[in-house]
Amino acid sequence: MTSPGELERTLRSQLRGEVDFGAAARALTTMDASNYRRVPAGVVAPRDAGDVAAALRICADAGFPVVPRGGGTSIAGQATGVGVVLDLTRHMNALVSVDPVARTAVVQPGLVLDRLRDAVRPYGLAFGPDPSTHARCTLGGMIGNNACGAHSVAWGTTADNVTELAVTAYGGSSYRLGTGWAGAPEGLRELVAGNLAVLRTGLAGGFSRRISGYGGLDALLPERGVGVARAFCGSEGTLGVVTEAVVRLVEAPRAPVLAVLGYADESAAADAAAGLLGAGPLTVEGMARDLVPGAAAAGPLPRGDAWLFVEMRDEGAARSLVRGADAVDSLLVTDPAGQRALWRIREDAAGTATRTPDGGMAWPGWEDCAVPPARLGAYLREFRALLAAHGLRGTPYGHFGEGCVHVRIDFDLVTPAGIARFRSFSGELADLVVSHGGSLSGEHGDGQARAELLPRMYGPEVIALFGAYKDVWDPAGGMNPGMLVRPARLDENLRFAALPPGGGELSHGVARCVGVAKCRTTEVGGPGVMCPSYRATGEELHSTRGRARLLHEMLAGEVVTDGWRSREVAEALDLCLSCKGCRSDCPVGVDMAAYKAEFLHHHWSGRIRPPAHYLLGGLPRLLRTVALLRAAAPLNAAARRLPPPGLTRDRPLPPLARTPFTRWWRSRAGASSASAAGASSASPAFEARVRAEPGSGKGRGGESRPQGPGATAVTLWPDTFTEYLSPHTGRAAVRVLEAAGLDVTVPRGPVCCGLTYVSTGRLDRARTVLRRTLTRLEGAPDRPVVVLEPSCAAALRTDLPALLPDDPRAHRLAAAVRTFAEALEQYAPHWRPPRLDRPVAGQTHCHQHAVLGDAADRRLRERAGLTGELSGGCCGLAGNFGFEPGHHAVSVACAREQLLPSLDAARDSGPAILADGFSCRTQIAQLSPYRAHHLAELLADGLPIEGPADSP
Repeated sequence: MTSPGELERTLRSQLRGEVDFGAAARALTTMDASNYRRVPAGVVAPRDAGDVAAALRICADAGFPVVPRGGGTSIAGQATGVGVVLDLTRHMNALVSVDPVARTAVVQPGLVLDRLRDAVRPYGLAFGPDPSTHARCTLGGMIGNNACGAHSVAWGTTADNVTELAVTAYGGSSYRLGTGWAGAPEGLRELVAGNLAVLRTGLAGGFSRRISGYGGLDALLPERGVGVARAFCGSEGTLGVVTEAVVRLVEAPRAPVLAVLGYADESAAADAAAGLLGAGPLTVEGMARDLVPGAAAAGPLPRGDAWLFVEMRDEGAARSLVRGADAVDSLLVTDPAGQRALWRIREDAAGTATRTPDGGMAWPGWEDCAVPPARLGAYLREFRALLAAHGLRGTPYGHFGEGCVHVRIDFDLVTPAGIARFRSFSGELADLVVSHGGSLSGEHGDGQARAELLPRMYGPEVIALFGAYKDVWDPAGGMNPGMLVRPARLDENLRFAALPPGGGELSHGVARCVGVAKCRTTEVGGPGVMCPSYRATGEELHSTRGRARLLHEMLAGEVVTDGWRSREVAEALDLCLSCKGCRSDCPVGVDMAAYKAEFLHHHWSGRIRPPAHYLLGGLPRLLRTVALLRAAAPLNAAARRLPPPGLTRDRPLPPLARTPFTRWWRSRAGASSASAAGASSASPAFEARVRAEPGSGKGRGGESRPQGPGATAVTLWPDTFTEYLSPHTGRAAVRVLEAAGLDVTVPRGPVCCGLTYVSTGRLDRARTVLRRTLTRLEGAPDRPVVVLEPSCAAALRTDLPALLPDDPRAHRLAAAVRTFAEALEQYAPHWRPPRLDRPVAGQTHCHQHAVLGDAADRRLRERAGLTGELSGGCCGLAGNFGFEPGHHAVSVACAREQLLPSLDAARDSGPAILADGFSCRTQIAQLSPYRAHHLAELLADGLPIEGPADSP
């Protein structure tokens, strides 16, 4: 038997692509988006079809099985394997050619669907199948699963849209498949000729979503045109590897119209779906109220407790459909922006399905059963009853027009009793689906999740034919064994079994990653943030999913064996910006920033840390010492000559302000101190206003200037960035808050949110700092706490109670935190901000997007006449990240993806540049000719100048 080491050496010597049998590469591919886990021997990223053939020959000679892998978003386990995984996304991802006249494209298997759609859109064309993972799924994976999507009622499955396939089989033989027997493997024609009766009867009575097994074998019948390429689709990598495909394109409708139909309940919507098919819809998607957030249901959706999203080619067809539909209410949307907003509700519902109402997890496994559309209503009623009988919960939604139902169910896949219930439920559900003439899989394939149950759907003759078909293509059984034919049991290889019992929050957190790979999207635009490091490098290692997989394997201890000291995990987390984008953008709320902090806490326990952990992690204490010594000027001069050791030399350090914010606060009764307190980056207009109000505002310490009877008292939090680096932002905030009639106080002693300690994994130190802060703030949480720096506000809201869960003061302070805009909206609702009436550009801080939300900021900007949208994504500086060695290239790449282009695009309109985060403002200043300001500064600039006579 060839050893893995010998196989690796042979592959390296004969392939041009990468060969990696290391722990990290193997750990990244143990799982897909299913409940299953299989540990591969190694990973190969072939350069081309020649590499694929060589790899399949070498692996066959060595007796190692092979599994092809695209985006790894399969939900039934078919993208995992115990031999060699072929990663077809790294190099074989090209759009080879487009023929707009013939309406065809030639693609490689690793091409992401959205790249194909973007390329053919200028020709008015599209690829019809469009699964919800279109931003990261690959054409090869779609061919393997015979993927469908929302538009399959109009354009069919992937098999309906493939004309030719180049395939390499285990052992290295290559075939060119199309229509007819030319290019087919030896023995296939004879197999079909000997089983015509089985093909005509055992696979008869099918419907559009009969995807299970080799359900497309009837395409080989002579009366069906001998569609060899079509029959290959849906084989889940068990027959061979697709190296190139010719696909059909369809004419995209120029002005589709979305009709949203409301129904009394889910059953009514399901019963109605089949009746709409005669109108020629492009989609008939269904969901019920239990998948829709209350605000969305009360807003743009029509009345009802369930809805059908029906897209039509034009407005006339849509109005005709609405008139003939027996719906409670309806909504017709013609503008693309409105359609996108409604489709987002439907897409968000898919994420909601992964969580139960009480916050528990719901798992795949029975994600996409399908029945003939006319049977859907009856099937759903019985399905709900079956769930209840087993004490399970799940919320169906999906492609109602084709009878395909998506659902995730809250299985217990850890305890023996829970796994036994999973198994018994699966058998009963399979019988229910079959009783309605349905298919166990309607678009995602059977994999390991359902292949064991295929005999319940197909008779023994068909199952035997499936085995013979597999053997014609793969007589050695080396292609993705355990799938479809001679399958593994559905309750074997469950990924949760590898995790240690009682693994704590980290174990629960990484198990939540179901692998749908939304973090791997490369789509630019929109408010999303996740995952900036993956978008910069394109490496799975640097995606949220990749990091979760490595942490999973670290806890399992089989592949990654050195636990918290793991170099593989440390390398993967090194480029995590702790942006928290995954906390909000990941469908299951994976919080990699929190997991990184915990890992670093353990990884460096008892050891000397990198210098940046002390310099940047201990920034609050360091800057406080500098301020006490009044050493800002000499330190700025020294930093200009040479940055401190342990930090990057690729960017300068931001200068420290000569006068910290709280020193200005304590002395602001004096006119001279008010005018001398600024940093040079404050806007000239604002500085003029500060100089013109020598006697305004506070007296000493925490005393307040009276703002009138009943004025709300708020505490302004002097975060480290505002205090020492950007005090003019704090002064602007004071001016605006007081102009709004609020009574502002500032804590007397130094306070800290602990953010820098958390981000560097110094969690014990963070707890000490936070306890000290809570002691200094006794009584302060009884009033709103306004935090100007979004990252500090997010830390106080989430990290503080997580680190001190048993301290009631922590929860009170977290609940008291308000952003600048939230404070004005809630406690000065009748205040009218100054009208600035100008366009705005800049960036919403990633922590604000992920934790705090920016709805109040949007409303405040609108009231002030600031028009335009801020950039999504991450600025790339991300606190300490951009100053650490080895991070500069990724930091700049993040900024260049969305932030910097958005500033350049808005340049001609003369916008105000807005960025509430100090890191964002610093990144903009260092990488562009622009200077950004906090919203408080922009509003302060618009306030009328108050002279001494106006002061009390």
